[in-house]
Amino acid sequence: MGFDRETALRYAPRIMFDEREPFMPRFIGTSILRASGRSPSFRRSIEVPPGGLAVEYAVFWDWDIQHLYDLEHLWVFVDAEGTVVDAEGSFHGQYIKALLPDRSNLAGDQVTAYSQPGKHAFAPLPPIFRLLPDFAYATGAGAGLEGALVTGPLEGRVEREAWWDEAAREYLRGRAFEPALEYRPFRPEPGQFVPWDELDAALPSLFLDLIDGLSARSRGKKGPHGSD
Repeated sequence: MGFDRETALRYAPRIMFDEREPFMPRFIGTSILRASGRSPSFRRSIEVPPGGLAVEYAVFWDWDIQHLYDLEHLWVFVDAEGTVVDAEGSFHGQYIKALLPDRSNLAGDQVTAYSQPGKHAFAPLPPIFRLLPDFAYATGAGAGLEGALVTGPLEGRVEREAWWDEAAREYLRGRAFEPALEYRPFRPEPGQFVPWDELDAALPSLFLDLIDGLSARSRGKKGPHGSD
Protein backbone atom coordinates (compact mmCIF):
# COMPACT_ATOMS: atom_id res chain seq x y z
CA MET A 1 0.00 0.00 0.00
CA GLY A 2 1.20 3.50 -0.74
CA PHE A 3 0.53 6.82 -2.44
CA ASP A 4 1.50 7.66 -6.00
CA ARG A 5 -0.02 10.95 -7.16
CA GLU A 6 0.47 10.16 -10.85
CA THR A 7 -1.43 6.87 -10.52
CA ALA A 8 -4.08 8.48 -8.32
CA LEU A 9 -4.76 11.18 -10.90
CA ARG A 10 -4.64 8.79 -13.84
CA TYR A 11 -7.44 6.57 -12.52
CA ALA A 12 -9.43 9.14 -10.55
CA PRO A 13 -13.13 8.72 -11.41
CA ARG A 14 -15.01 11.61 -12.98
CA ILE A 15 -17.56 12.50 -10.29
CA MET A 16 -20.82 14.14 -11.33
CA PHE A 17 -22.77 16.35 -8.91
CA ASP A 18 -26.28 17.74 -8.98
CA GLU A 19 -26.25 21.37 -10.11
CA ARG A 20 -27.71 22.44 -6.76
CA GLU A 21 -25.37 20.35 -4.61
CA PRO A 22 -24.27 22.62 -1.73
CA PHE A 23 -21.16 20.67 -0.68
CA MET A 24 -18.12 19.68 -2.75
CA PRO A 25 -15.33 17.32 -1.63
CA ARG A 26 -12.49 18.86 0.32
CA PHE A 27 -9.89 16.06 0.20
CA ILE A 28 -9.53 12.69 -1.49
CA GLY A 29 -7.49 10.26 0.61
CA THR A 30 -5.86 7.81 -1.76
CA SER A 31 -4.31 4.37 -1.32
CA ILE A 32 -2.65 2.30 -4.05
CA LEU A 33 -3.11 -1.40 -3.26
CA ARG A 34 -0.94 -3.98 -5.04
CA ALA A 35 -1.96 -6.99 -2.96
CA SER A 36 -5.37 -8.20 -1.81
CA GLY A 37 -6.34 -7.48 1.79
CA ARG A 38 -8.37 -5.24 4.06
CA SER A 39 -9.35 -1.79 2.90
CA PRO A 40 -7.36 0.91 4.73
CA SER A 41 -10.45 3.04 5.35
CA PHE A 42 -13.65 1.00 4.81
CA ARG A 43 -15.06 -2.15 6.36
CA ARG A 44 -14.39 -4.51 3.46
CA SER A 45 -11.77 -6.66 1.72
CA ILE A 46 -10.16 -5.63 -1.55
CA GLU A 47 -9.36 -8.18 -4.25
CA VAL A 48 -6.54 -6.86 -6.43
CA PRO A 49 -6.41 -8.20 -10.02
CA PRO A 50 -3.40 -10.52 -10.56
CA GLY A 51 -0.35 -8.42 -11.36
CA GLY A 52 -2.46 -5.27 -11.21
CA LEU A 53 -3.60 -2.82 -8.57
CA ALA A 54 -6.61 -1.26 -6.91
CA VAL A 55 -6.89 2.45 -6.17
CA GLU A 56 -9.02 3.40 -3.19
CA TYR A 57 -10.34 6.95 -3.07
CA ALA A 58 -11.71 8.03 0.32
CA VAL A 59 -13.60 11.21 -0.52
CA PHE A 60 -13.98 13.64 2.38
CA TRP A 61 -16.62 16.37 2.66
CA ASP A 62 -17.07 18.85 5.49
CA TRP A 63 -20.82 18.23 5.31
CA ASP A 64 -23.51 15.77 4.25
CA ILE A 65 -26.93 17.44 3.98
CA GLN A 66 -28.01 15.51 7.09
CA HIS A 67 -24.88 15.65 9.24
CA LEU A 68 -21.48 17.19 9.83
CA TYR A 69 -18.57 15.32 8.15
CA ASP A 70 -18.87 12.79 5.35
CA LEU A 71 -16.55 10.13 3.98
CA GLU A 72 -17.49 8.10 0.89
CA HIS A 73 -15.41 5.76 -1.26
CA LEU A 74 -14.62 4.80 -4.82
CA TRP A 75 -12.49 1.85 -5.88
CA VAL A 76 -10.91 1.36 -9.29
CA PHE A 77 -9.46 -2.04 -10.24
CA VAL A 78 -6.68 -2.21 -12.82
CA ASP A 79 -5.18 -5.30 -14.49
CA ALA A 80 -1.53 -6.06 -15.19
CA GLU A 81 -1.76 -4.21 -18.52
CA GLY A 82 -2.94 -1.01 -16.85
CA THR A 83 -6.54 -1.37 -18.05
CA VAL A 84 -9.50 -0.56 -15.81
CA VAL A 85 -11.42 -3.81 -15.35
CA ASP A 86 -13.89 -2.85 -12.61
CA ALA A 87 -14.96 -0.08 -10.26
CA GLU A 88 -17.13 0.15 -7.15
CA GLY A 89 -18.58 2.92 -5.02
CA SER A 90 -19.81 3.19 -1.45
CA PHE A 91 -23.57 3.32 -1.06
CA HIS A 92 -25.04 4.00 2.39
CA GLY A 93 -22.66 1.76 4.30
CA GLN A 94 -22.44 -0.85 1.56
CA TYR A 95 -20.91 -0.69 -1.92
CA ILE A 96 -22.17 -1.28 -5.45
CA LYS A 97 -20.72 -1.58 -8.93
CA ALA A 98 -19.64 1.76 -10.35
CA LEU A 99 -18.68 0.40 -13.79
CA LEU A 100 -21.62 -0.47 -16.02
CA PRO A 101 -21.64 -3.98 -17.59
CA ASP A 102 -21.22 -2.51 -21.08
CA ARG A 103 -18.42 -0.21 -19.80
CA SER A 104 -20.22 2.76 -21.36
CA ASN A 105 -19.32 5.02 -18.41
CA LEU A 106 -15.58 4.40 -18.90
CA ALA A 107 -13.54 6.81 -21.05
CA GLY A 108 -9.89 5.84 -21.21
CA ASP A 109 -8.86 5.30 -17.61
CA GLN A 110 -11.72 7.29 -16.05
CA VAL A 111 -14.98 5.87 -14.78
CA THR A 112 -17.86 8.34 -14.53
CA ALA A 113 -19.69 8.03 -11.20
CA TYR A 114 -22.64 10.05 -9.92
CA SER A 115 -22.93 11.42 -6.39
CA GLN A 116 -26.33 11.31 -4.68
CA PRO A 117 -27.50 14.89 -4.11
CA GLY A 118 -26.66 15.95 -0.57
CA LYS A 119 -25.91 12.41 0.62
CA HIS A 120 -22.94 11.61 -1.66
CA ALA A 121 -23.45 7.86 -2.15
CA PHE A 122 -22.04 6.77 -5.52
CA ALA A 123 -23.75 5.06 -8.44
CA PRO A 124 -23.06 4.59 -12.16
CA LEU A 125 -26.43 6.10 -13.17
CA PRO A 126 -28.37 8.92 -11.44
CA PRO A 127 -31.86 7.31 -11.66
CA ILE A 128 -30.70 4.81 -9.04
CA PHE A 129 -30.86 7.54 -6.39
CA ARG A 130 -34.50 8.29 -7.08
CA LEU A 131 -35.39 4.72 -6.16
CA LEU A 132 -34.43 5.46 -2.56
CA PRO A 133 -37.53 6.13 -0.41
CA ASP A 134 -35.92 9.12 1.33
CA PHE A 135 -34.34 10.69 -1.76
CA ALA A 136 -36.39 13.92 -1.57
CA TYR A 137 -36.82 13.89 2.22
CA ALA A 138 -33.06 13.83 2.88
CA THR A 139 -32.40 17.14 1.12
CA GLY A 140 -35.64 18.78 2.25
CA ALA A 141 -37.45 18.18 5.54
CA GLY A 142 -34.73 15.76 6.67
CA ALA A 143 -31.84 18.23 6.28
CA GLY A 144 -29.69 18.24 9.41
CA LEU A 145 -31.51 15.24 10.91
CA GLU A 146 -28.38 13.50 12.25
CA GLY A 147 -26.58 16.55 13.60
CA ALA A 148 -22.86 16.21 14.37
CA LEU A 149 -22.51 12.55 13.47
CA VAL A 150 -19.41 10.79 14.84
CA THR A 151 -18.88 7.42 13.17
CA GLY A 152 -16.26 5.25 11.51
CA PRO A 153 -12.74 6.73 11.54
CA LEU A 154 -13.75 9.37 14.12
CA GLU A 155 -15.12 6.98 16.73
CA GLY A 156 -13.19 7.38 19.98
CA ARG A 157 -11.10 10.22 18.55
CA VAL A 158 -13.26 13.22 19.43
CA GLU A 159 -15.15 13.90 22.64
CA ARG A 160 -18.72 14.92 21.93
CA GLU A 161 -20.37 17.96 23.50
CA ALA A 162 -24.12 18.30 23.98
CA TRP A 163 -24.58 21.45 21.88
CA TRP A 164 -22.99 20.06 18.71
CA ASP A 165 -26.05 18.30 17.30
CA GLU A 166 -28.45 21.22 17.39
CA ALA A 167 -25.82 23.63 16.04
CA ALA A 168 -25.17 21.30 13.08
CA ARG A 169 -28.91 20.80 12.51
CA GLU A 170 -29.51 24.56 12.43
CA TYR A 171 -26.72 25.09 9.89
CA LEU A 172 -27.92 22.29 7.61
CA ARG A 173 -31.59 23.19 7.74
CA GLY A 174 -30.55 26.46 6.11
CA ARG A 175 -29.01 24.51 3.23
CA ALA A 176 -31.98 22.29 2.40
CA PHE A 177 -32.57 22.10 -1.34
CA GLU A 178 -34.53 20.41 -4.08
CA PRO A 179 -32.19 18.56 -6.46
CA ALA A 180 -32.12 19.90 -10.01
CA LEU A 181 -31.57 16.35 -11.39
CA GLU A 182 -29.05 17.84 -13.78
CA TYR A 183 -25.43 16.90 -13.17
CA ARG A 184 -22.07 18.56 -13.77
CA PRO A 185 -18.52 17.25 -13.32
CA PHE A 186 -16.41 18.02 -10.28
CA ARG A 187 -12.85 18.95 -11.20
CA PRO A 188 -10.59 18.46 -8.15
CA GLU A 189 -7.24 20.16 -7.89
CA PRO A 190 -4.24 17.79 -7.84
CA GLY A 191 -3.45 18.97 -4.31
CA GLN A 192 -6.78 17.62 -3.05
CA PHE A 193 -5.44 14.10 -3.56
CA VAL A 194 -3.51 13.17 -0.41
CA PRO A 195 -2.28 9.90 1.13
CA TRP A 196 -5.05 8.23 3.12
CA ASP A 197 -2.82 8.01 6.20
CA GLU A 198 -2.33 11.79 6.07
CA LEU A 199 -6.06 12.47 5.73
CA ASP A 200 -6.90 9.96 8.46
CA ALA A 201 -4.51 11.66 10.87
CA ALA A 202 -6.11 15.04 10.11
CA LEU A 203 -9.76 13.95 10.45
CA PRO A 204 -10.21 14.88 14.15
CA SER A 205 -8.78 18.37 13.64
CA LEU A 206 -10.82 18.90 10.45
CA PHE A 207 -13.95 17.89 12.35
CA LEU A 208 -13.19 20.10 15.34
CA ASP A 209 -12.44 23.05 13.05
CA LEU A 210 -15.99 22.72 11.73
CA ILE A 211 -17.29 22.63 15.29
CA ASP A 212 -15.34 25.82 16.02
CA GLY A 213 -16.97 27.38 12.97
CA LEU A 214 -20.41 26.51 14.30
CA SER A 215 -19.51 28.02 17.65
CA ALA A 216 -18.32 31.22 15.98
CA ARG A 217 -21.55 31.43 13.95
CA SER A 218 -23.57 31.06 17.14
CA ARG A 219 -21.61 33.82 18.90
CA GLY A 220 -22.01 36.05 15.86
CA LYS A 221 -25.79 35.88 16.13
CA LYS A 222 -25.76 37.34 19.65
CA GLY A 223 -25.63 41.00 20.49
CA PRO A 224 -23.19 42.64 22.94
CA HIS A 225 -25.27 41.49 25.93
CA GLY A 226 -25.67 37.90 24.71
CA SER A 227 -29.11 38.40 23.17
CA ASP A 228 -30.06 38.02 19.50
